[in-house]
Amino acid sequence: MNVLPIIIDCDPGIDDAIALLSAFVAPGLDIRGICAVCGNQPLEKTVRNALQIVELGQRTDIPVFAGCHRPLLRTPIHGQFHGESGLGKTVLPAPQKQPESRHAVNFIIEQCRQAAADGQPMTICTLGPLTNVAMALRMVPDIADGIARIVMMGGAYREAGNRSLTSEFNMLADPQAAKVVFDSSIAIVALPLDVTHQVILTPELVARFIAVSGRIAAPLGEMMAFWDRNDIRRYGSRGGPLHDPLVIAWVLAPQYFTTEKASVYIEQESELCMGQTVADWYGKTERQPNVDVVTGVDAEWVVELFVDLLSRYGEGS
Repeated sequence: MNVLPIIIDCDPGIDDAIALLSAFVAPGLDIRGICAVCGNQPLEKTVRNALQIVELGQRTDIPVFAGCHRPLLRTPIHGQFHGESGLGKTVLPAPQKQPESRHAVNFIIEQCRQAAADGQPMTICTLGPLTNVAMALRMVPDIADGIARIVMMGGAYREAGNRSLTSEFNMLADPQAAKVVFDSSIAIVALPLDVTHQVILTPELVARFIAVSGRIAAPLGEMMAFWDRNDIRRYGSRGGPLHDPLVIAWVLAPQYFTTEKASVYIEQESELCMGQTVADWYGKTERQPNVDVVTGVDAEWVVELFVDLLSRYGEGS
């Protein structure tokens, strides 16, 4: 089996936690490191949450790095749906593992330089604001040679925003960082609200997932229950979107997703539309398409994928 080297840059976050726990047991993924960033919670909480999730998943072999403590320019904002800790009401043991001494940005630079030297560019999966990746690109632009692609959860195109009228949280949290990344030469796969709203974690799915999750069933069930937005008007059912886990699903099996190529611009000046991802779908501008925007997914397949992954926590437990 071919093994794909990845870095996961995240801001845990309930849906980040589900994505991480799924990635930990996914065959074919070589997780080189987890980089935490200010996002759903301040940095000290996202680092702590990443360490706790690593220990819950029994993957303390994966190093965790603390990254940027604030956005490039704007005042920090934080998530509204993750509770005070970032993991809902779930109480996990204080982590025994400590973050690495290196800064996450330095780790990203070192890994990408080495990947370029080895001729084996790596994949960066971003589940939160793009601050760490943007800072690495600003400091050492040629690390782009060591990045095969960035697979990100972020943006909203034909779907309305989830934090503002127009903008998805990860883009709104650091629009300047998003612009740096979208303006780079790196291949980008973006999973926006347009696709994540197609896979809703309904109470029925929660019951199915926790039934197979073995030793992590109790904390996973608590987090998933807290994620229920109870916003039938928006989502068409109880539950919440599986935002960040879809990044892992795409990396494992992109053939179950549909994409459209577009040039993507990030609004940085309008307070009303700050962080909006504006796509040129029909060649209205001179820039060549620079992003594969994911627009569709086989939701039934995604459910079966996560049932399979989470069931690995029940094996031998």
